[in-house]
Amino acid sequence: MTVSERTDLRCDVLAPGVARVMITRPERLNALTWDTIRALRATFAALDADDAVRAIVLAGEGRAFCAGLDLRDEGAFAPTQRELMANQVLFADTIAEMREMATPIIAAVHGPAAGGGLALALACDFRIATAQARFVASFVRIGLSGCDMGTSYLLPRIVGLGVASEILLTGRPVEAEEAVRIGLANQIVADDALTDEITATGRAIARNAPDGVAMTKEVVAVNVDAPSLRAALELENRTQVLLAGTPDQREAVAAFLERREPTFAPA
Repeated sequence: MTVSERTDLRCDVLAPGVARVMITRPERLNALTWDTIRALRATFAALDADDAVRAIVLAGEGRAFCAGLDLRDEGAFAPTQRELMANQVLFADTIAEMREMATPIIAAVHGPAAGGGLALALACDFRIATAQARFVASFVRIGLSGCDMGTSYLLPRIVGLGVASEILLTGRPVEAEEAVRIGLANQIVADDALTDEITATGRAIARNAPDGVAMTKEVVAVNVDAPSLRAALELENRTQVLLAGTPDQREAVAAFLERREPTFAPA
């Protein structure tokens, strides 16, 4: 498994098959610099290419998940529109690639996830929170559009159009209990139980067949925009036929019938 140190990031192993990417700027509430975003993008790509990694956890060190772009950083806003667009595309591409990765990503949100931090949390496949979690679409509060880094696409698909519109237009914080109620977070766990819960969830994903997990993530991503039930069914049908009878699928069935853990062949 790839384990590395990068600028403002730490990557470690929580359990076999489960990697954790930690943003490590606690003194700045894990606010992002452009170097941090580049490192995140490269780290996710490396982990997705590592066959030993079956699930990824994204977390922040200290008391925040991620406070978004570091507005106190000298390079936060580039001097020209060309450079601004290059930075915008860098972060936007990172969000898109998180959604397109075969490896599922779980957000461990234990404090503020604001602005770009909210975008990162939304780009994960789901979110597990503590009572201190706060989700804030803060872009509109600093004179920008409330729609940034995929929030206008992802948030309505998670919480619904009306709720998403209100959150994006007001920039108000969504506390943990509301986040669970509207589907923005899956559950609330105690602070001291978050790592154990995230690890257990990652292991539950990692024990499934790799191709089955990858295709599940892909089909959900495609079918959320399917034009009809029939179109969704057609993709599901083809996916199941592609997976049926593969060595991993046969091993999964055998393990289920024999009441044991499956052993999947290396890719």
